[in-house]
Amino acid sequence: MIQRKQTKKILIGNTPVGGDAPITVQSMTNTDTRDAAATVRQIKGLEAAGCEIIRVAVPDMEAAQAIQSIREQISIPLIADIHFDSRLAVAALEHGAQAIRINPGNLGGPDKLARVVDAAKHHKAPIRVGVNSGSIEKDLLAKYGYPTPENCRSLIESALNNVAAIEKLGYEELKISIKSSDTLTTVAGYRELSRRTDYPLHVGVTEAGGLIAGTVKSSVALGILLFEGIGDTFRISLTRDPVEEVRVGFELLRSLRIRERGPELISCPTCGRTRIDLFSLAEEVEQVLQTMQSNLKVAVMGCVVNGPGEAKEADIGIAGGHGTGIIFKKGEVFKKLPEEELLPTFLEELRRMDAEAQL
Repeated sequence: MIQRKQTKKILIGNTPVGGDAPITVQSMTNTDTRDAAATVRQIKGLEAAGCEIIRVAVPDMEAAQAIQSIREQISIPLIADIHFDSRLAVAALEHGAQAIRINPGNLGGPDKLARVVDAAKHHKAPIRVGVNSGSIEKDLLAKYGYPTPENCRSLIESALNNVAAIEKLGYEELKISIKSSDTLTTVAGYRELSRRTDYPLHVGVTEAGGLIAGTVKSSVALGILLFEGIGDTFRISLTRDPVEEVRVGFELLRSLRIRERGPELISCPTCGRTRIDLFSLAEEVEQVLQTMQSNLKVAVMGCVVNGPGEAKEADIGIAGGHGTGIIFKKGEVFKKLPEEELLPTFLEELRRMDAEAQL
């Protein structure tokens, strides 16, 4: 049984983070924030996939001003991601950002940090102190060295020093992240940080890579941390459509039995008995499952001989053969159909079961 570290609870919009709140799945848009229409379209897709908090880049004043229009059209809390320019942080908050992510050390000094903290206080917007391995202050690197799994002190001290600077300004609505692109450094750093603070932690591996490499690195690091009770919110960083980040995020939580969202897909890896395009079939079913809310177990199998038996725990499944296939429920054949009728009939029955499960 996973025992979560008890952290302070903060609110991002109406979404709680930390304490006894559910671990939330975040993502970040990759549209030009200045293009409000394109950004809203992407966020709507992320909302449909289950994204609970969204972050947008704010590279200039036009992007900061676009936040107002974006906020008016979405349902999930919006965080503004700020680097270097304190004026952008203030403007983003004035235009409706419900939280900001900053690295206080690169905002230009104490006076500019104070201006940002005053704006956050005024708008009741939490601040994420976000430190990456590549953004650590030079004096800390000289003192402690570049962060490694054996020595993460420069990463941790950078975060805690910046947190202390904000606390001195009278603000404690904070969460912290100390991301590295190295899996083991990420794990070691968050373990130590969790021992030293009660602020909620945003966990993740930065610059993790594409779909395969990024999923593996993030799942290893976050799987270890979440299993140890460390982490209150996270983003799976992928060089990919951000919807994939959300999908991976919820599958990670499901695999640890922390949270479930929507049906679980069980599918076989294929073998020489497969006589149907199982890859396309599984992908089509998976796309439909993303729109569903129930906790059904759904199987997509390549063999009518072994499929129902290997996936007998599934509530409903589909198995292809040579020109024909079956739909099965709990390991028992429900319908046998020609291949061209198999998927439409299966999806119709799946949607019916999903609707019933939600009554």
